[in-house]
Order: sequence, then structure tokens, then C-alpha cells
Amino acid sequence: MPEGPPTTADELRSEIVRRYEGLSKRLQQIARYILDQPNDVALDTLAVLAARCGVQPSSIVRFAKGFGFDGATQMQRLFRDGLFSTSAALGYSERLRQLGETISADGAKPADLLAEFVESNQLALEHLLETVNAADMRAAVDLIDKADTVFVMGLRRSFPVASYLAYSLLQTGKRVVFIDGIAGLAQAQVEGMTRRDLLIAVSYEPHAEETVAIVEAARARHGKVLAISDSPVSPVAKPADTVLLVHETEVRTFRSLSASMCLAQALVINCAFAASRDRP
Repeated sequence: MPEGPPTTADELRSEIVRRYEGLSKRLQQIARYILDQPNDVALDTLAVLAARCGVQPSSIVRFAKGFGFDGATQMQRLFRDGLFSTSAALGYSERLRQLGETISADGAKPADLLAEFVESNQLALEHLLETVNAADMRAAVDLIDKADTVFVMGLRRSFPVASYLAYSLLQTGKRVVFIDGIAGLAQAQVEGMTRRDLLIAVSYEPHAEETVAIVEAARARHGKVLAISDSPVSPVAKPADTVLLVHETEVRTFRSLSASMCLAQALVINCAFAASRDRP
């Protein structure tokens, strides 16, 4: 345990990720919300924050004290003064909330729905530049470039992103194994993985058990793991060497993949450039 509380939002986030597995289920709910929705932590009252976490306000206070703070207010101030010093971060949170409040299903025309999805996806794409920084991208591209073979997996909602990555990386000349899990052969498809290989795991809440199992299998074989996920404490992100965080938007209960596909495309093009530089 540190002698005092974290002094920056980044320190707190690192400490939460480090201690996450040792927290109770209820405190894990709070931890995940803090990591995934930092804007709300900075701006909302304790009562609203507790309601959104699905816990009692006293649990938020207990969580904050567990990390060395005097109370929840001191923890929230850390986010306010640190992570949210830019107007862009606040703008994303507030604009999303306003968009949700203005959506009405009554009398909506096809063009109205299109406009809602366009605006929502624009916000997600803007926010992608805040959740994935230059160092994250450089690390991800390096992992792909140096791998002998790239294994790619993503099921259910993640399947379009994973299949695009597998197809596009093949076009760059990379050796790729697409783990599709057909006939229950996912584990067999990763059997040949070595420490010189990389697994790209794409997974969002609720996470497919098969993808989580393949991440564990890759680590057991000492392979590298690049996770594309929605939380740094997700079951695919925690064991990963590098994590690219994507927060998609949701319109009328339908979650988008626009930001994820944009990220996948940027990864592939960067890898194509890296491969061309490596050629004699």
C-alpha cells in the first residue's frame, strides 16, 4: 500500500488496475466505472455516481478511503484537476448526454435515424484520439510488425473488427491465423502459437468466454497479446502487453463499431508502411 493517496489521475488509474483483482465484486463495479467513465466521476454528485455504479454512496466512500483518500470528494477532485483539464474531454461526455436526451422514437423518419447515428459516431471518433495516444499506437504497430505470425480473434459484436484485421493484415504480406472458433476448434487454432507470435484479441462487454480463454492460452504459450477493448480491466485487457481502448456510442440500444473499424484501419495502414520500410 502506498503511504498516501495517488496525486494524479494517472496514478490512481494505474493503482486501480494493479489492485483490481483483489477488490470485492462491488468495489470492482466502482473501479470499472471510474476507469470507463472518468468524466462522470469528475462532474457528478456522489448520489448520482453511486446510482450509475449500482451501489450505495457509502460504497463509493469506502472505495476512495481504500485508496488513501479522506473521502469521495477528494478522489473526484483529483479527476477534476487532472484528467479533465481539457474542454474536449468534457465536451464528449456532455454532448453524448445531450444527444441521448434529445432522441425520441416517436415519428422518427429514416433520415432522422441516419442523422442520429452519424452524430453519435462522430463523437466516438473524436473521443478515440483521447483514449488511444501516440505511444499506444506505436506499441501496437511494433507488436504486429515484429510478430512472426499474428493470430486474430473476436466473436459476436467484435467479429467484424477481427475479420477486417485478419483480411487486411494478410494483404500486407503478414502471416495471419484467423481464430474463428468454427466447430469449437478455437483452442486447436492457437496450438501452434509461440513466444515470437502475437494475438490480437478484440472484445467488448459482455466479453465472449471463448476470446478470454484464447487470451489465457496465448499467455500460457508466452505469446504477446494486443487487446482492443472498452476497459483497461476487461478480462482481455488485463493480461495484454498493449491495450487500445475504444468507447463506442450507443443509439437506441444499438452499439456502433465505427471507432473500432477506424482504429483497425489505422493499425493496418501503419503496419503496411512499417513493412515497406523493412523491405530492402
